Amino acid sequence: MKTIKSQNAVRRAEAVMPGGVNSPVRAFKSVDLSPVIIKKAQGSKIYDIDGNEYIDYVMSYGPMILGHTDRRVAEAISAASLNGFSFGATTEAEIELAGLINKYFPSIESVRLVNSGTEAVMSAVRLARGFAKRSKVVKFEGCYHGHSDSMLVKAGSGALTTSVPSSAGITESLSKDTLVAVYNDIFSVKELFSAHKGEIAAVIIEPVAANMGIVLPKEGFLKNLIDLVHENGSIIIFDEVITGFRLSLMGAQGLFNLKPDITCLGKIIGGGLPIGAFGGRKDIMEYLSPLGPVYQAGTLSGNPICVAAGIATIKAIKEDDAISKANEAASYLVRSLKDELKNFNDKITINSISSLLTIFFKDGSVINFSDVMKSDTEKFKKFFRLVLNEGLFIAPSQYEAMFLSSKHTKSDIDRTVSIISKAVKTY
Repeated sequence: MKTIKSQNAVRRAEAVMPGGVNSPVRAFKSVDLSPVIIKKAQGSKIYDIDGNEYIDYVMSYGPMILGHTDRRVAEAISAASLNGFSFGATTEAEIELAGLINKYFPSIESVRLVNSGTEAVMSAVRLARGFAKRSKVVKFEGCYHGHSDSMLVKAGSGALTTSVPSSAGITESLSKDTLVAVYNDIFSVKELFSAHKGEIAAVIIEPVAANMGIVLPKEGFLKNLIDLVHENGSIIIFDEVITGFRLSLMGAQGLFNLKPDITCLGKIIGGGLPIGAFGGRKDIMEYLSPLGPVYQAGTLSGNPICVAAGIATIKAIKEDDAISKANEAASYLVRSLKDELKNFNDKITINSISSLLTIFFKDGSVINFSDVMKSDTEKFKKFFRLVLNEGLFIAPSQYEAMFLSSKHTKSDIDRTVSIISKAVKTY
């Protein structure tokens, strides 16, 4: 694999950007490698500036469920751009996207568009605190909800790869208002409600944890959590930035037949362009300015080009039955890997749901953050180097998911199984 152009570009990047990147996991630090620099992508493939082709399982960390450079989305972006890049005023397209979100997420009676998943969560938490007139929020260790201050406590995703479960710059007083529970352990949540009676505004959760690797909820855990939250007069927030329009058209809440008070979305609703949204019960959402006392604003919120991409993506997902196709590809990949590696259960554990999966380098089940942290990251480093060199582009972190799209073919997956099997069997 040629890397000369990428190496030269990395040196230039490090001279002008912190660590040479605009998001930490892109630096490949956790796998002790210099990153490849990407030039273009199409369908299930991604290409670096040295001309190397990879089967892509990062998929921009989720939004590319249609595969890269879908023609319909590209045409929608082009058409929208000809009418103007940004207006600082409402457009009909914003209303259409909001209507699509409401159509597929019945729990979202009213929605507000923002610019990222981080911003959606930050705003949802502020809204919950304002509505409930309480200060504390419960999150789960290992779940990542973006990099707003109150959520960078026992966080997952890139915060894990740098061994920083929280962050410098977060004040002690703010940290005290973020309480941490154990994923899949309802009793840990009960203990927090007991210790902080009448103080907890909301509980926020990834209904399927996807930022410490894929960790599935135990049967009944989410339903019991919602009941517990409501019994205590608090608000339940589902962070479906990753799972929305991927696990099903109605996200995880549709798959599990649940109804949160507030939902955070992102990723797929912009088709790869930067966008986020939060919405839920109308009485809660009407606590937002200009109707209520909770302030939230954004000059570029509902950007017309991002909104056009989102509308085209959601319509194409429905038209192509893209979720089912991505799920079928993932199911075939997981079945094939488990069959090929059935004698290596003491080395790996595969967690999967719909079109998401993670290969953990540990034996036994993985049901919470503590299990995740028992993974052998040194083995993952070796594994990552081997599969990258053979043409698989996966996240450079043990604590991320592999994402499949409707464009991943049987040939892609057969090759992937061969490469992964060889890499696992190497040690």
